Amino acid sequence: MTKSPSKTPVAGGFLLALSLIVGVFVGIARGEASFGFVIGLAVGVALLAGVWLVDRIRVGR
Repeated sequence: MTKSPSKTPVAGGFLLALSLIVGVFVGIARGEASFGFVIGLAVGVALLAGVWLVDRIRVGR
């Protein structure tokens, strides 16, 4: 008996939050906290979109 793949979506919010936090700390270290936040946001959104695309392909929607 084979088990069907889970149809539960994968959450990528952790990646977004983590990239924002890391971006701010890197920005503070370089003297540009706002710029670090924006870069962290861009990286987080890209990772989030990647997780979403992989999940759509995996589930087949």
